[in-house]
Amino acid sequence: MAEKIVEEMKPFFDPKAVAIIGATNKKGKVGNVIFENFKMNKERGVFKGNIYPVNPKLDEIDGYKVYHSVEELPDDTDLAVISIPAPFVPDTMRQIAKKGIKAVIIITGGFGELGEEGKKLEREILEIARENGIRVIGPNCVGVYVPDTGVDTVFLPESKMDRPESGPIAFVSQSGAFAAAMLDWAAGAGIGIGKMVSYGNKLDVDDADLMDYFIHDDSINVVTFYIEGVKDGRKFIEAAKRITKVKPVIALKSGRTEYGAKAASSHTGSLAGADTIYDAVFKQTGIIRAEDFEHMFDLAKAFAQLVHKLPKGDRIGIITDGGGAGVMASDAVAKFGLKMADLSEETVKFLKEKFPPHAVVGNPTDVVGDTDAERYRLALEAFTKDPNVDAILVIVLFQVPLLEEEKVIDIIADYQKKSDKPIVAVAMGGKKTDRYARMLEEKGVPVYPTPERGVRALAGLVRYAQYREKAKE
Repeated sequence: MAEKIVEEMKPFFDPKAVAIIGATNKKGKVGNVIFENFKMNKERGVFKGNIYPVNPKLDEIDGYKVYHSVEELPDDTDLAVISIPAPFVPDTMRQIAKKGIKAVIIITGGFGELGEEGKKLEREILEIARENGIRVIGPNCVGVYVPDTGVDTVFLPESKMDRPESGPIAFVSQSGAFAAAMLDWAAGAGIGIGKMVSYGNKLDVDDADLMDYFIHDDSINVVTFYIEGVKDGRKFIEAAKRITKVKPVIALKSGRTEYGAKAASSHTGSLAGADTIYDAVFKQTGIIRAEDFEHMFDLAKAFAQLVHKLPKGDRIGIITDGGGAGVMASDAVAKFGLKMADLSEETVKFLKEKFPPHAVVGNPTDVVGDTDAERYRLALEAFTKDPNVDAILVIVLFQVPLLEEEKVIDIIADYQKKSDKPIVAVAMGGKKTDRYARMLEEKGVPVYPTPERGVRALAGLVRYAQYREKAKE
């Protein structure tokens, strides 16, 4: 089974040659943007495959030969991207089947989301796909984005939407617009996305197929889903149980209310179903439910860096140079069902001997506003060795005058590397703080702008670690 799903999905993420059916020289049209994406990535040396535009009315686009039909395509074509009007898609699928192409992305909308006529077209396409062993992503989607191989079917041009760099997060979205907006946001936030799949109406390739594929994708540490509805519940549950034993899955499920469910139905034709059922399924399968997109990427950022050093328990140690921030973090520990660690006698003795009298030794440990980087080093040394601490939240207010910013960044990153306990950081402030936060993240420490978001990310790590332990029993 593993070899089959990997073989089936490979052309979507790393094709030998892509046919763009509906490619055009009219700037801004969907078929032109997709062609330009592949062309630019080819010129950059990222996309290594061949590009074959298909349009019966053109002979050449930007120096590329245009094929007048699918039948004329070279035999190495293993991925077809379709952006022609919906009524013409079934006939094109028949030509694709005859040509022997096994992977198809249908960007075009106007199918099941519009009613019975569109559903009839979907059934026709699915029948052709099933009879000929073709896998289909879409319709009604923006398709696939893979920065490492240059596959980019997102029909929003780079002049209007930034693309994120590669990273260990997979992002799967039923909504194309949401997927595009999140890629743009992730690029600005410095969050790396290794693979993005927007599957729209998920006629064929669905959540379960992608979960089974990502189990075997070593470049991905954590999988995130934006879901409006699941069509085959049993298939979803079985695949979720398989992947969460290996790597974490985070789901943002919309359509929670009556109004949202109605909107989901008209958007991608999804049956949103009772929200309590999704809650139960996520809990049963170990999927972590995100409250909103901010929560989803906060969790993803933590797992991307720390999935290989999950906390062994739920006892949190807090180090801060601001008393108020420490109080907020302590409240968040209680709010998200975690425990404040009781520091060992050795830790308390060590810190009292090393710290000035006005520093506060305890949990939180407050290195106070006249701190330098050395106090953080001492606190981290004690906390990482303390058997009563399972995970550490380090709050750094970079604004304090004596703190050497780059030195404290190096110290936190050093303990992240050499300790088996996960460390997440909180940096509150403006532009200058953002710069230091980015430097810390580049060294492998996830950073959050508020204590609550930092603790909530730690809670995700703890819950997933608990699920993994339980699943082994």
